[in-house]
Amino acid sequence: MSVAARPRLAILISGRGSNMLSFIRACEAGELDAEIAVVLSNRPDAAGLRSAADAGIATRCVDHREFPDRESFDRALVETLQPFTPDAVILAGFMRILTPAFITPFAGKLLNIHPSLLPKYPGLHTHQRALDAGDSEAGVTVHFVTPELDGGPPILQARVPIEPGDSAEQLAARVLEREHVIYPIAARWLLQGRLRLDEKGALLDGERIPATGIDYDQAVH
Repeated sequence: MSVAARPRLAILISGRGSNMLSFIRACEAGELDAEIAVVLSNRPDAAGLRSAADAGIATRCVDHREFPDRESFDRALVETLQPFTPDAVILAGFMRILTPAFITPFAGKLLNIHPSLLPKYPGLHTHQRALDAGDSEAGVTVHFVTPELDGGPPILQARVPIEPGDSAEQLAARVLEREHVIYPIAARWLLQGRLRLDEKGALLDGERIPATGIDYDQAVH
């Protein structure tokens, strides 16, 4: 009897790839039943490429500086990834704004993680913005990717209290710990067929996910 092939992931990074490493650990521990088929970066000097290669994972680089515009770069990304036939594409610190040329071919399979409690603070400098606003908590959101920047339907959120005297760096470090926990969980839901995207938003087990995502601390994982 043949063994069913494990679902295949493509992970996109721009730097050291700390979330990528959390996926590698989750796969090795059996917490995520998947194979990381390829790790791709837009930067040839990304430290995460070496980490992935050391783990025996195929790596690719598509340098955005070699393309005249975002669309041509995105088409090259698609051409590079398609031979690996990914069941899900994971953006893990991939610091490029993606166009429909990339998003459309992977619609419903494309996840991102953003260091805020979306819809609060899309874009950059999220931790400092939370501090400046006097918020009592910050956090992280896994969401589907759509053409709207950080605007795809939220899936799963984890919250972190803001402590007196916190700096943006201290807050970011605590949020990052939560990122490493919840991102593989959301990917597991997607690969199991429990999570899907439709024209109205995200669903888990056929139930509509709230507009702010599922609260990790209240979720059944």
